[in-house]
Amino acid sequence: QVQLVESGGGLVQPGGSLRLSCAASGIIFSAYVMGWYRQAPGKQRELVAVMHDSGRTNYADSMEGRFTISRDNAKNTVYLQMNSLKPEDTAVYYCNANKRALVTYDYWGQGTQVTVSS
Repeated sequence: QVQLVESGGGLVQPGGSLRLSCAASGIIFSAYVMGWYRQAPGKQRELVAVMHDSGRTNYADSMEGRFTISRDNAKNTVYLQMNSLKPEDTAVYYCNANKRALVTYDYWGQGTQVTVSS
């Protein structure tokens, strides 16, 4: 059974930082592209960042330079370091594991709330 369990969300003031973690089980972690997505109220889910096993990363334009994705294959965990947070970063943040082979494997965590407010 595949599980992605996010943690680290919470309430933070504008300009503050948070570090999200996502622990994966039930998959060969190193074979997956790991990513973070977010969904704000009334909006569609959007890409935050993804990281390949090779270390290659992709970021949404609005987050590059403020957010950093990393992964520890030995711990089956992906992280998202978020700095200089803004109120518009408020959203539920979801962890994603994706692998495209003959079929596509796509798994999601339950999400963790991040609220940026004074």
